[in-house]
Amino acid sequence: MNTDVAGAAAKPRPLEVALLASVFVVAACGLVYELAAGALASYLLGDSVLQFSTVIGTYLFAMGVGSWLSKFFERQLPAHFLRIELMVALVGGLLPTMLFVANAWQPVAFRPLLYGLVLLVGMLVGLEIPLVMRILKRNVQLRELVAQVLTFDYLGALAVSIAFPLVLVPQLGLIRTGLLFGWMNACVALWALWLFRHELRRVRAHLVACLATLAVLGAAFAGAQHITTFAEDRFYQDQVLLAESSSWQRIVVTQGRGGIRLFLNGNLQFAQSDEYRYHEALVHPVLAAHGAPRKVAVLGGGDGMAVREVLRYPGVESVTLVELDPHMTRLFSSHPALAQLNGGALSSPKLKIVNADAFKWLEETKDVFDAIVVDFPDPTNFSIGKLYTNSFYALLDQRLAASGYAVIQTTSPLIARQSFWTVVSTIESVGLTATPYHAHVPSFGEWGFVVASRRPFRVASSLPQGLRFLDDTTLGNMFEFPRDMARVPAEVNRLSNQVLVTTYEREWGKVHP
Repeated sequence: MNTDVAGAAAKPRPLEVALLASVFVVAACGLVYELAAGALASYLLGDSVLQFSTVIGTYLFAMGVGSWLSKFFERQLPAHFLRIELMVALVGGLLPTMLFVANAWQPVAFRPLLYGLVLLVGMLVGLEIPLVMRILKRNVQLRELVAQVLTFDYLGALAVSIAFPLVLVPQLGLIRTGLLFGWMNACVALWALWLFRHELRRVRAHLVACLATLAVLGAAFAGAQHITTFAEDRFYQDQVLLAESSSWQRIVVTQGRGGIRLFLNGNLQFAQSDEYRYHEALVHPVLAAHGAPRKVAVLGGGDGMAVREVLRYPGVESVTLVELDPHMTRLFSSHPALAQLNGGALSSPKLKIVNADAFKWLEETKDVFDAIVVDFPDPTNFSIGKLYTNSFYALLDQRLAASGYAVIQTTSPLIARQSFWTVVSTIESVGLTATPYHAHVPSFGEWGFVVASRRPFRVASSLPQGLRFLDDTTLGNMFEFPRDMARVPAEVNRLSNQVLVTTYEREWGKVHP
């Protein structure tokens, strides 16, 4: 009899269960807003480590401020909780939308708006949990209260931290993800209205506010594609032909007077009008110099342009393309307009596509190649910067045949002079011979490349037929550097310091403040 009474007393009450479920949702929503702000900052401002660090730090500080402010809420706690949920739903849910639009219309305002919204959402989220705990305190002992609330809080955060990069962003995009979780916050407010309907004053006004918030977020969700297209058309100046978010990046393809252009995280990767200059300069100096390459690897370059140039050599028997993002290889092999640009190279029977991190792939593969083409984005953050370190080039050396050549795209030796020569110094630090050269690509300006090899590099005496940019004279001139691009002292870029990322950010920041 006593056991039954104790069990009945220990059984969670419906109100307690409902509020704990709300804690789970509230925690999930709060983390989504934080991750969305960090992702947008890294997409649009670069340097993902810096942006996520500052966004998370600001958000946690704001949550602390919100928790401190919660002590001033003394009466009508359910009503305060309901209002805060609606404010979080609107501000947090619309956060990605507002930032996207601000970046398109007023890029200068993006940074202050970003941190202003992060502070506001953080303070509101910081108010939520203390208020829930004080409401629950009326029915639950303190020891059980803290344990239960924190358990559901951490479980909600865990669920979202896994779903955000793997499911939410790839399937919904940042704008719809924010709106979906804003809608969930508003549903928690509506739930709270039902749970505490007998304690609340002006129930009808609260109901209207809940329904209005749900309607605004629902309408924004339905029109999310129009909002995204409107903002990106404004930002990119050309019509957006295709826009997708993968687990790693925002992929935008535009169509304008100059043809198709590809942007990754807002950074131009190629323009159809002059991409042939870049890719011919990237591939042919090393493949032509080798003489008879049979086995070639392309690291990065998921658009297939470099592979297209490699396949000009009939003696090439196999090409391994290592591209981290499967969205890239899928788009450029299946989308008719994009596949036409690379000449259907990604469908070649000679090609093997490996969707993997190039650093890890080099560690694990046992293959040796006659030529390796390294076509990564510029080192705008530390995750890309690791692919420009001496550790990476030491792995590259192991996978290169004794008579082989590797070529690395290496930013602008004119605008980012020290960054360019940092890559040269880093390649040399692992015992490879570094032979730098440059070419003019109108969309980018003066652009640099480096040949890495064990044997001395000699400029080829002949090139494949049908090239639009390179000839014997142009090829020879690319290895001459004028005074304003000549070598300067530069540190070795190591995994432990990644000086290249900060140097790159500083040099390009002078051009694009």
